[in-house]
Amino acid sequence: MIDVRPAAPGDGVGLAAAYAAALPRLVKTARGIETELGTGSTRMVLVAVEGGVIVGWGNVFRPDPAEPAPRVRIAVQVAPERRGHGAGRALTAAVEQLATEFGAVALLLVVEDDDASRQFAHRHGYVLDRRMSHSDVRLADAPDPVDPPAGLRLATYDDLDARQVWTATAAVVAGDPSGLSHAPPYENWVATDWNHPDLRRDLSIALLDGDQVVSFVTTTADPDRGVIWSNLTGTVPAYRGRGLAKVVKSHALRRAHRAGLTTASTGNDAANEPMLAVNHWLGYRLAGSAWTAAKAL
Repeated sequence: MIDVRPAAPGDGVGLAAAYAAALPRLVKTARGIETELGTGSTRMVLVAVEGGVIVGWGNVFRPDPAEPAPRVRIAVQVAPERRGHGAGRALTAAVEQLATEFGAVALLLVVEDDDASRQFAHRHGYVLDRRMSHSDVRLADAPDPVDPPAGLRLATYDDLDARQVWTATAAVVAGDPSGLSHAPPYENWVATDWNHPDLRRDLSIALLDGDQVVSFVTTTADPDRGVIWSNLTGTVPAYRGRGLAKVVKSHALRRAHRAGLTTASTGNDAANEPMLAVNHWLGYRLAGSAWTAAKAL
């Protein structure tokens, strides 16, 4: 029997195991998940439990209250070996109900690019929209870092104030063609992103013009598995076209390798050609794909 309930403190280990089974490239440690559950003002998390084991989860990202007709981002995932028992159906129904209560007029989620996942989305009324790519690189194979242009300086997040990074993040998220990136209000972002245990500020790199962050990569890491995930790479609009993303990301990969990590993974909209070109130069190679999918309510 499948039981769907709100996630609670103590679910971190079970959720981390489910994440590792369903989405192994993501960095989601038990410690990080426990922190998220304690600072979950930006989303609601549900878990599906079968036989006392967490077999899947669903997320509902709270919309901005000022948005009159929000498209709400959701997520539904079940560990592969636990699929086919009804957990996905139960989670989808519960997540959609929550999103409706939040005022959603449309939903957006990511669907893995396999027959079963695509068919599941179709049966529940979702229409595939944008293709996403998942890529990996062995850190030992990444090229030498690129020197910054004259007049710009490199820094790690350890050297920066949180607001410097948030300001740059807010300036770039609208340029993500997938629609999956977002920047919560500053106070929420500090609690949920800047203070997240999985964030490695020493492996997150920025380029500055004076005191302004003009390009950056935010890196999360799971040392136990030896993996990093590039959570967001961006260049503020006025500085684009100068190869700055290649600079920050190449330095982040080198620092991660020197820190003893072994593999870097990332996800991109498959039509984001500039970022895909940077990743290809860095040695990333396609390892999987997914789709965004939308549904009107």
